[in-house]
Amino acid sequence: MAIKKKYKAVMLIDDNEIDNLINQKIIEASDVAEHILSHTGAKAALEFLRNVEKMASIKTDMLPEVIFLDVDMPLMDGFQFLDEFEKLSDDIKKHCGIVMLTSSINPQDLNKAKKSAYVKKYLNKPLTQDALDKLSV
Repeated sequence: MAIKKKYKAVMLIDDNEIDNLINQKIIEASDVAEHILSHTGAKAALEFLRNVEKMASIKTDMLPEVIFLDVDMPLMDGFQFLDEFEKLSDDIKKHCGIVMLTSSINPQDLNKAKKSAYVKKYLNKPLTQDALDKLSV
């Protein structure tokens, strides 16, 4: 019997394409998700979520259960993404748990992330097999 994957879909949001690629490979190797959605900008990721939201019935299989969100990005950073995420429907907010995945060692970022109702975990890059194994969002 095949082991059921933990998550139907996860989303990576990071302006660094190499980080996205590495994280994608780690997620694939750990076999925790059926689908991996990758975005190099927070605005594009929000647009995707808004488009799913507009569908008559929200297709939960299209929604990521985990969103790995970088903090430092141009145009829209991780915290600005969280501000916009808060405006989405309750269905989406309940379905998507956010994991801040960052290279930031700024304690203010950690404290700010802890204050968000949507951030379930704060991890430092790179994403590891061990962190994925322990992940419960």
